[in-house]
Amino acid sequence: MSTTHFGFNTVPEEEKESLVRGVFDSVASRYDLMNDLMSAGLHRLWKNDMVGWLAPRAGMKILDVAGGTGDIAFRMVKRASCHVTVCDINQPMLDEGRNRAIDCNIFPPLPPGEGRGKGSIPPLPKSPHPNPLPEGEGTIEWICGNAESLPFPDMHFDAYTIAFGIRNVTHIDRTLAEAYRVLKPGGRFMCLEFSHLTHDWMQKCYDAYSFHAIPRVGAWVTGNSEPYQYLVESIRQFPRQDDFAEMIKTAGFGNVQYRNLTQGVVAIHSGRRL
Repeated sequence: MSTTHFGFNTVPEEEKESLVRGVFDSVASRYDLMNDLMSAGLHRLWKNDMVGWLAPRAGMKILDVAGGTGDIAFRMVKRASCHVTVCDINQPMLDEGRNRAIDCNIFPPLPPGEGRGKGSIPPLPKSPHPNPLPEGEGTIEWICGNAESLPFPDMHFDAYTIAFGIRNVTHIDRTLAEAYRVLKPGGRFMCLEFSHLTHDWMQKCYDAYSFHAIPRVGAWVTGNSEPYQYLVESIRQFPRQDDFAEMIKTAGFGNVQYRNLTQGVVAIHSGRRL
């Protein structure tokens, strides 16, 4: 029986997907709060950096994997009139993202030949917490799917993004192979993920914060420390920056490079399908 890690625990490979789904199902409605606890609020700046490096353009078709609540997708359609497909294995996360999109007046694309004229869509309820995104006129669609077996044809997207998701998959190599498959030649792969600090003393300080403070604060705020305990353990299990870059190259990508943010607390990896 093949095994893999779930945090620091060893579990059968076939069980990890459901265990990870359970973690994110339990935090879907508090996902922004979870990210704030995990990053002391810096995740918002890191996501801006990722989208800034990608520099989406009008007309691009972008796949955002493990992006259920829409944080990356909203940034991209605000920046340019592109189309973003959000693919996530967790339906509650997608539901949260779709609700936010409605609040922002961002809708899925209409079938060819249909418009949004009077009577074309039913009126939407007014959100009690509107968050309009005036720039850009992009569209977002929401698809439930597995990063290791994406429900999309070959060479379909101009860019593939995944933020704080790849460390949760069972097989990183299969996820990278799928990213390569669905990208057009020349298409861009970008991954934002918690990583390893550039200095040992910083790593020790960050580990102390991660393992002692985050689960306790998570328990205090949400009443459950277990999702936060798993998430901090999963960070330590993820490959170092250079090792992950080699995995991206092995998947077939060229021009592979990475940028450390906040001294390596997170890293953005980039590559292109040749």
